[in-house]
Amino acid sequence: MQEIATYELDGAVATIRMDDGKVNVVSPAMIQSVGLALDRARDDQAAVVLTGRTGALSAGFDRNVLFAGGQGALDMLIGGFKLAERLLSFPRPVVIACSGHALAMGSFLLLSADYRVGARGPFKVGANEVAIGLTMPRFATELCKLRLPATYLTRSVLNAEIYDPETAVAAGFLDRVVAVEEVLPTARQIAGELAKLPAHAFAYTKQRLREEAMPRLRQAIEQDGTEFGALQAS
Repeated sequence: MQEIATYELDGAVATIRMDDGKVNVVSPAMIQSVGLALDRARDDQAAVVLTGRTGALSAGFDRNVLFAGGQGALDMLIGGFKLAERLLSFPRPVVIACSGHALAMGSFLLLSADYRVGARGPFKVGANEVAIGLTMPRFATELCKLRLPATYLTRSVLNAEIYDPETAVAAGFLDRVVAVEEVLPTARQIAGELAKLPAHAFAYTKQRLREEAMPRLRQAIEQDGTEFGALQAS
């Protein structure tokens, strides 16, 4: 059986490739698989490049699990948010090679990386929760406040505006857009350059940069879990 997330170490850079054969939904299996790959990158003290299939980084949470409700949906939701929180606090550089669409939880993965390279083309990037009838989770709202410029915050979170890759740079979801075939090589090159930075200085500066936000993000995850659990029980 094909692994849902593969790990490849090349020097100081580890590439984690998500591939579920479809649109890379953030499912319980995907969360576990990427988490195990991050464990390997941590042990290898490697910078990380997280990427997906051609045409899709991720379309967001697995809706079949989410709308089925119950403990499975709650575990997936909290697991996805904790994965994003882990990327935000990962001590080594995290670069995302966004190979296509990045929607909902896929866009939150983008907001959790240190650098984001997107593919030029007819791709959609953004948080569409409100558009599909979902209240934006507290964790996602706090993450957007942390990473998106004020001029795009309401448009992205409340108005559920979806962007093409070039506009996604201005909106704060991406840092750079290149041709599709250059996305992964460019991300690996950037990760390699970041990996040359003194590891202790990078890790502690990253921690200081986000030290005020991380407690709020972790509290938001707890609140999301409590509120979603209560909603399921009602």
